[in-house]
Amino acid sequence: MLRTKYPVEYELNPTKIDQGTHGLTLKLKNIGSETLKELDVQLHSLDTHTLSFPVDGTGHYLLVEFKPGEEREVVFQVNAYGSTRVYVAIKARKDGDYFWWESGWTRIYVEEKAELERLLVLSHPYTTIEKTLSATIKGMQKSTGLKLEFWAEPSSGKSEKQAEINIKELSVGEEARYSAEFTPKETGFYTIYAYLFHGGRKIGNKTNFIYVQK
Repeated sequence: MLRTKYPVEYELNPTKIDQGTHGLTLKLKNIGSETLKELDVQLHSLDTHTLSFPVDGTGHYLLVEFKPGEEREVVFQVNAYGSTRVYVAIKARKDGDYFWWESGWTRIYVEEKAELERLLVLSHPYTTIEKTLSATIKGMQKSTGLKLEFWAEPSSGKSEKQAEINIKELSVGEEARYSAEFTPKETGFYTIYAYLFHGGRKIGNKTNFIYVQK
């Protein structure tokens, strides 16, 4: 899908790939009125465990200049193990000044046995009473051997596993919700994590936040 964030028009393809090493092609067009110089075009992964770069430096592409109306194609080699989101960043010079540009997120989909769709924290958000952590999992293929973990990290930084759940066999398109109870031990902000594993390999994760006060 062609997207625009001034002064750059951009498109990243393909957005659906198999596991393994692939090239992602980034199309760029300068729709502004000024030339960008000394460009460092970067591709960043939200989760480097599921999508990373096989060789150091392959997440960067250097351009001498990018004139108004000019179009360029940049290919990034990636190792894909699971779905994640990526974004493009450009560092450059414009009229001698430092210039920074950042795209929106693009989801790169790698078909897995299942997908962790949602993570919710149920109950009143500001109290120390017991919370319910709820995750929804969708089967993408007929799948067995799935495991779900819930973790909670308070402001003090000491993370604790709240639950580890073996997931029942899921058929294609089937959704199942799994929950665990959690009672905060501290006040302040908590980060809640859910991780989905298949055969010991992480294939999905979600994050949520709550604030706890007495």
